[in-house]
Amino acid sequence: MYAPKKIMAKNYRAELTGVFGDPVDDNPTGVIEEAAYEACGLNYRYLTLKVTEEDFPDAMRSIRALHMKGMNLTMPHKITVLPYLDELSEAAGIIGAVNTIVVRDGRLFGENTDGKGFVQALKNAGISLEQKKVTILGAGGAARAISVECALAGAASLTIVNRTLSKAEELVSVLKKHTKAEAEAVAWTGAYQVAADTDILINATSIGLMPHPEAIPEVDYDTITDKMVVSDVVFNPAETRFLQAAAARGAKTVSGLGMLACQGALNFTLWTGVEAPLALMEDALRKEFE
Repeated sequence: MYAPKKIMAKNYRAELTGVFGDPVDDNPTGVIEEAAYEACGLNYRYLTLKVTEEDFPDAMRSIRALHMKGMNLTMPHKITVLPYLDELSEAAGIIGAVNTIVVRDGRLFGENTDGKGFVQALKNAGISLEQKKVTILGAGGAARAISVECALAGAASLTIVNRTLSKAEELVSVLKKHTKAEAEAVAWTGAYQVAADTDILINATSIGLMPHPEAIPEVDYDTITDKMVVSDVVFNPAETRFLQAAAARGAKTVSGLGMLACQGALNFTLWTGVEAPLALMEDALRKEFE
């Protein structure tokens, strides 16, 4: 007897993720997210969207209206977004900024994967933060996220070095209030001399980022030793002059490319529930920047 063939409905609708920012044209996150979606056979898309401050309220409404899975946020929206969210992670609440939104049953959950990506990159390089003394150059958004996550990961102390001392002091007050780590603010005047007992030195500024790869943070590089780990948030170029100078003194170095890939991997898993293909995402970044 003839049995009619069962016809499966085809789904032409992709699950949507992306980033809101202004400027946003040079944001490479879509490259690694799209590569991961394809590798894992997921019908997801990542949209790089220019959203001005004036249009931000409408853009936030679109997340629910378009049934999106989530969204990244870059400047100038990481703080502006807070009143639009239903819930924050512990770290995002301390940092006071969100770079990732996850939609959960219609509710918007705010996370900050900047610092988490950095900590994961250190772990992947075999470096633990437990009881370590960390020095961070800069006190902006990246420094804020990284310092909080380092403290939550067990760092013993954090030294925040910044040109504007008051900004470093404000970050130190946040760390002391919300974490168990010791913290101090130091004015960045002249070539900064790295304390001999520093375990991990981090450039959390944009100094050295393309299109100015010749730039290098003002540091007394002779105070960097082979006992230190030196890391840079700058991801393009991956081997910055800062890291090259540290490596020449025998320090172990960790590039910002690993941080960016780990951050993207965390976003991927938050949105899809699937383990991210980290090695593939790192390779996609390297190829993009070549």
